Amino acid sequence: MKYLITGYKGQLGYDIKRELLKRGVDEKSILAVDREEMDITNKEAVFKVILDFRPDIIFHCAAYTAVDKAEDDEDNAYNINVTGTKNIVDASLEINSTVIYMSTDYVFDGTKEGYYTEEDEVNPKSVYGKTKYLGEEEVRRNKKHFITRISWVFGINGHNFIKTMLKLSDNHKEVNVVNDQIGSPTYTVDLAKILVDMSNTTKYGTYNVTNDLYCSWAEFAKDIFAINNKDVKVNEVSTEEYLKITNTKQAYRPRNSKLSKEKLVNMGFTMLPSYKDALRRYKEELNNTK
Repeated sequence: MKYLITGYKGQLGYDIKRELLKRGVDEKSILAVDREEMDITNKEAVFKVILDFRPDIIFHCAAYTAVDKAEDDEDNAYNINVTGTKNIVDASLEINSTVIYMSTDYVFDGTKEGYYTEEDEVNPKSVYGKTKYLGEEEVRRNKKHFITRISWVFGINGHNFIKTMLKLSDNHKEVNVVNDQIGSPTYTVDLAKILVDMSNTTKYGTYNVTNDLYCSWAEFAKDIFAINNKDVKVNEVSTEEYLKITNTKQAYRPRNSKLSKEKLVNMGFTMLPSYKDALRRYKEELNNTK
């Protein structure tokens, strides 16, 4: 089996390669690329790389993920998340390879009570959410696909909320964090395992894939400080209050990002551990890289 990973310099692409190597996949059978090696918006470049290497599995992690910036940069976000994905899907159809696409909780508007299932109607309210959903629609043209809706991602290779909070703890005694957005923080090490598991099956389709348990960003911040023995007070504020305090504008964010993992379990995949368990392991990983 041969594997192509796009967006290798991001948190998830990096961990997918590590997971494949851990499972004994030969390094020569993995092509991990970032924009320098393959600009996904350039159809010719995409076809050249994919048709030359001929991967069986494509893990498509490359994306425009700057949620706020995307509001004023719609053309660029569309080009990367939709046109780029279309190019990859077109090439995958030429060589009959499977595409595994990372989507997002932002495809929902977050107004539903309870848990979102894969069958719920999408209603993205941000440029980022809209372009990621249009990317999903491109991927569905290849019957051999997995679409994974993920949220609140953290990993060793890149920026994330945990690193931001820990940095703030160096010179802040208190921080303001929103308490009205609820979701599941997701560790890329755990995510990589289940994505590689999926790649070994033909259980194609759309899945919600996040670590277990739910929290608000404020609760997550408290967990981060507690586990890292940081004495920082978390002031819980609403999204509106936060924007007033910081005098900033933000893209629309879903308030409820509770994704049901029932389908994942029913299809025979192993439930991801709780985000609290993942946070402990991430702390160890961070300490080991210092």
